[in-house]
Amino acid sequence: MTVDTRFYAPLGALTLETAAALTGAQLIGEASSPITGLASADQAKAGEIAFLEGDASAKPTLSPHLSVVIVNEATSSLVPDGVSRLIARFPRHAHSTVAKALFQPRHLSGGFGTQAVAASAQIHAGASILPGAVIGEGAAIGEGTVIGPNAVIGPGVQIGRNSVIGAAASVHCALLGDHVTLLAGARIGETGFGVMAGPSGAEDAPHYGRVILQDHVTIGANACIDRGVFGDTIIGERTKIDNLCQIAHNVVLGRSVVVAAFGGISGSVRVGDGSMLGGRVGIADHVVVGEKVSLAASAGLFRDVGPGETWGGTPAKPIRQWMREVAWLNKQASTRKRD
Repeated sequence: MTVDTRFYAPLGALTLETAAALTGAQLIGEASSPITGLASADQAKAGEIAFLEGDASAKPTLSPHLSVVIVNEATSSLVPDGVSRLIARFPRHAHSTVAKALFQPRHLSGGFGTQAVAASAQIHAGASILPGAVIGEGAAIGEGTVIGPNAVIGPGVQIGRNSVIGAAASVHCALLGDHVTLLAGARIGETGFGVMAGPSGAEDAPHYGRVILQDHVTIGANACIDRGVFGDTIIGERTKIDNLCQIAHNVVLGRSVVVAAFGGISGSVRVGDGSMLGGRVGIADHVVVGEKVSLAASAGLFRDVGPGETWGGTPAKPIRQWMREVAWLNKQASTRKRD
């Protein structure tokens, strides 16, 4: 994964020896091996540090280019020969420590003009910045775009043409296309709900990815779309997300997906083009939903769904099966009441 330096300032490369000293981990491999970036274990390139958690029964997918990884005692045996490693009690926590030494998120700072627009921001003459809006360093706003009152556009954010950012919305670590609409209070690019074990208990895991909203996307009021841990959260062209929805880190929604109010999509879910999710639908992490799938309101989905299917219920199942089961339960309840 290439960390986008518009959003994360590089602090310089490390060596494996330095990383071992920072984390207190046991080093196995070449001490002078350079660490230049961050990645998940299945996507890592040479020089990018990854981590593995779990136990020896795990069957992780490892990138063929994996060169440096942080493991625990149990997962060390899963790493191929020739791959340098650090052995730590809490691999993800150790990985986060190394990540913070490599990259620092860019935050809003000084250097603003009279309208709270950073001097280095690029604002098209045809864009409109309404009172109270804040535009961070290196941000770019395209022609015809309107930034609403009290909206916050973070450093490096890129927004295309003819978009509308609603009042008090915030956008960080994100790339927005043309004709994108964010209604009031939308939150784009915040850190996701990444919780990791650390020496003192539960801790927040840092995120180094982005959010990408493609052309003609609409995000409802007070909806939240978290940026990726590694890689991107992607909302496909012409997808429409209703008010008060939660889209977690590294989710990928295809084109023309519709998500009704109160929808909650967990991390790393994939939803195919043209799918429709009713109100209050919840999807568990890493589930894959095919194209043109319909999920009935309040469905709770825990497993993959093939293209073109319609599911409902909790746990969700094919709609006819769910309706038969509901009818049977109603019949049994009525029979017992008469008895």
